Amino acid sequence: MNELLQNLIKLQSLEFGETKEKNAEAIITDLRGKIPLQIIAHYDRLVARGKKGVAAVRNQVCTGCHMRVPIGVVTTLMHDTDIQICESCGRYLYLSDSPQTTAPVAANKPKPARKVRHPKNSLQLISTPEPVVPLAMDKSGQDKTRPGLRSAFH
Repeated sequence: MNELLQNLIKLQSLEFGETKEKNAEAIITDLRGKIPLQIIAHYDRLVARGKKGVAAVRNQVCTGCHMRVPIGVVTTLMHDTDIQICESCGRYLYLSDSPQTTAPVAANKPKPARKVRHPKNSLQLISTPEPVVPLAMDKSGQDKTRPGLRSAFH
């Protein structure tokens, strides 16, 4: 991890009381002098809103907002070529030293047998006392459609 990120992490731990030191105010002043003005201004805007300014990335997820970080950002952090900002919350990102372990994979237990499903017939025949009459015919069997319309579509 580059020196700039280390300074930001140490500054955050001192300002938020995560690390107790005797001369914390002098160390904070010294660290703020080592960090470029643009970066410290962005960090201060986040702190003014009640947020931490720096967040770790574990399993490609920002620990500040719990959103997935693009693989390009993670690659840049791995190569340690530049500092990166989370696209979602705006915090400065760094790779966590201790990767969070994933959930243990279950032992190779056989899956339970699936229930056999019988397809239901989509068409069911219904017996009716009268024959079913098509919609286009009346009860006498006469066609209700007009001949002119039928010939226009065929």
